[in-house]
Amino acid sequence: MKIIPAIDLLGGKAVRLRRGDYSEATTYDDDPAARASLWRGAVPLLHVVDLEGAKAGRAVQVGLVRAIVDAFGAGVQIGGGVRTREAFASYVALGAARVVLGSAAVKDTTLVRALAEEHPGVVVVAVDAKDGWVATDGWTETSRVRAVDLARAFDDVPIAAILYTDIARDGTGEGPNVEATATLKASVRAPVIASGGIGSLAHVRALAVRGIDAAIVGRALYEATFTLSEAIEAARTL
Repeated sequence: MKIIPAIDLLGGKAVRLRRGDYSEATTYDDDPAARASLWRGAVPLLHVVDLEGAKAGRAVQVGLVRAIVDAFGAGVQIGGGVRTREAFASYVALGAARVVLGSAAVKDTTLVRALAEEHPGVVVVAVDAKDGWVATDGWTETSRVRAVDLARAFDDVPIAAILYTDIARDGTGEGPNVEATATLKASVRAPVIASGGIGSLAHVRALAVRGIDAAIVGRALYEATFTLSEAIEAARTL
């Protein structure tokens, strides 16, 4: 299982939210690009979220994203407010290896399918769930689309991965929703990336033993609960 460190951007800084709540943002780094540079070469992928963009429905922190791509190199996976072809193209032009689409996957499935066909292996479909239902618009709205149904809707196009987040676990360190993630993994053909709640190496191992392809880790790294090297090793032990 691959480990993917995360940088969530808000106000030009690296932060972590708790359960997607913007009022519960903890700032961890004033220089996100420097943080990206530290992880360069250690892992193949870096997950970046423009939190302001997620709410605005358009890329907001473009300059900072460019600096992060320059600092980390190839392998940046970027999301947040990517709901149009133009927003997608702008991130590709910045050098993003993958572009995450969440709200658009629910509201404009035709566009996301087309982008996946035109850019094989670049589109990541974000399935952000609240009690099994997909949340959109920076997690501020809950749809009536089931998480597993959304994931299956892209089974026949060449997406890079499904990014599954249980919002109730995100930023808590209480552990990922292993069962829901494994159920999703068994339901789709694309690789599945787990996100939300990883707070210990035991959580990493629990996902790895269920065959999950990758896991995003954020707060635990920032708070030095474990190191990136320890997480990578834990993901390899099974």
